[in-house]
Amino acid sequence: MIHKTRNDKIFDTLNTVILSLILIVVLYPLVFVLSASISNPLLVIRGEVLLFPKDMTLQAYARVFRDGEVLGGFMNTLLYASTGTLINLAMTTMGAYPLSRPNLQGRKVIMLVILMTMFFNGGLIPTYMVVKSIGIINTYWAMVLPGAISVFHLIVMRTFFENIPQELHEAAVIDGSSQIRTLWSVVLPLSLPIMAVMTLFYGVFHWNSFFNGLIYLSDQSKYPLQLIMRDILINSQMQDMMNLADESAVQQQLMGESIKYALIVVTSLPVLALYPLLQRYFVQGVMIGAIKG
Repeated sequence: MIHKTRNDKIFDTLNTVILSLILIVVLYPLVFVLSASISNPLLVIRGEVLLFPKDMTLQAYARVFRDGEVLGGFMNTLLYASTGTLINLAMTTMGAYPLSRPNLQGRKVIMLVILMTMFFNGGLIPTYMVVKSIGIINTYWAMVLPGAISVFHLIVMRTFFENIPQELHEAAVIDGSSQIRTLWSVVLPLSLPIMAVMTLFYGVFHWNSFFNGLIYLSDQSKYPLQLIMRDILINSQMQDMMNLADESAVQQQLMGESIKYALIVVTSLPVLALYPLLQRYFVQGVMIGAIKG
């Protein structure tokens, strides 16, 4: 058992206090939004709901899931996130693996050209013209093909591949394995941590993406959930969710507040549920290459 000195105990206590405060600051807004979405909206407006829900009701969720636009946006976002993430992983892997091999001719020059794109780009209008010229404006592909590969993520994955022992590659070559077979049978099975991290990064990016839809999509049936939520939260377009003929103005305003909180929960919950499933891979990904013996 390791004996802790007085300074160690003070350090541990300060760490515990600071991390607890950070946890409260991060966690409280999430708990409040969840509690407000299932509480009586009148109590929320009065400021009586601080942490735990009061006078619980699921009426706001019932109206959110009854709305066709929200359900359509949810399904669109699932499609964009799943398809886009698969494309991102495939493109990043196919770019990172060759750049990780020391025998690739011109590797440094290629990497330099790729790095330049992180700091210099054509801007919004040239990008829009490129997307328009290839004929994917107002299509589902406009949400997944632009930005199909991230240079930063490419560098991270390339670094991970470089840490895989060279002896494994040499053994695969001796056994007559091609580069594609080596990538599929040797490298990828050892790269589950980085693949999980990239899946989360790319998946969250696509799930929260709304700007591409705002620029490239004109058909509302193709809108992602974030764009629909933006219209509801910013432009207050809730008429379809609230029965205007059956409710007073006060009731409409109260229900509108509950719907806003419910929409935030519905939008954020899938990503929050995904992180715990991939958390253990984050730890492995950080420790890979930290210790060599």
